[in-house]
Amino acid sequence: MTSKKDAPAHSLLAGVVAGAVEGAATYPTELVKTKMQLQTTHKHTSALGCFRHTLQTQGPQGLYRGLTPMLIGNALKAGVRFLTYDTIKEQLRDPQGRLTMPRMMCAGMCAGIVEGGLVVAPTEALKTRLIHDHCMPKQRYSGAMDCLREVLRQGGLYRGVGPVMARQGANSCVRFAAYDSLKQAVVGATGKQVTGMQAFALGMCAGIITVYATMPLDVVKTRMQSLSAAGAYRSSVHCAVSVVRQGGIRALWSGATPRLARLMFSGAIVFAVYEQTMKLLRGKQ
Repeated sequence: MTSKKDAPAHSLLAGVVAGAVEGAATYPTELVKTKMQLQTTHKHTSALGCFRHTLQTQGPQGLYRGLTPMLIGNALKAGVRFLTYDTIKEQLRDPQGRLTMPRMMCAGMCAGIVEGGLVVAPTEALKTRLIHDHCMPKQRYSGAMDCLREVLRQGGLYRGVGPVMARQGANSCVRFAAYDSLKQAVVGATGKQVTGMQAFALGMCAGIITVYATMPLDVVKTRMQSLSAAGAYRSSVHCAVSVVRQGGIRALWSGATPRLARLMFSGAIVFAVYEQTMKLLRGKQ
């Protein structure tokens, strides 16, 4: 994704900008996905029904409950993700400068694991608790800072870090490999760098592939970060088994529709904004 003249700081800055834009644009779908994964009954039978219920009972602002930690986390994780991926990818190129699919996947997996441990685990722990709390009859937290103080007191900021790192590693492994392989095909066919619209379309395709390949990890991650996780699950494996026992194997793909909507457009937005930001930064060199 970077050329030889791209500085690491450019990857970091372009990633932060892309992550912030993408997070703000797609957050309502993330909220609906999380609500559907947290429900233990069939209160919401579809993503659209969950969206309508939230809008009717909580108003438009209810669709952005937990946005602050998610927005900050999204900007930081995208910056870390692109910086790590571009750095490792350059180290893995062969003497002719080529990058094979397995090496793309390796670089992507490393980037996801790093972002998952450093940024995603704590910020999504807060986001999940805020959304879960807002579903309760009586709310426990007055806001994001109140939630953070309570989580720090309980020592639960990194609860579920294993599933988070596994999911992020798998996400980035699939997404980056899919995007860069598609990008190489387009560049090879046209002889030109991808345009903003081409990056948008390629990112959307990469997002679709990523959703169905990694959905079970996302479900387990969300359950492990819920308010009741400490007393309900002994481990990530126990959580996965419990999910299947309660709802069947299809439960591991619960919330796939809103996540598909989010990752289709998040992939499109984040890669398009990243590519355009990098072009602007290269122009200032």
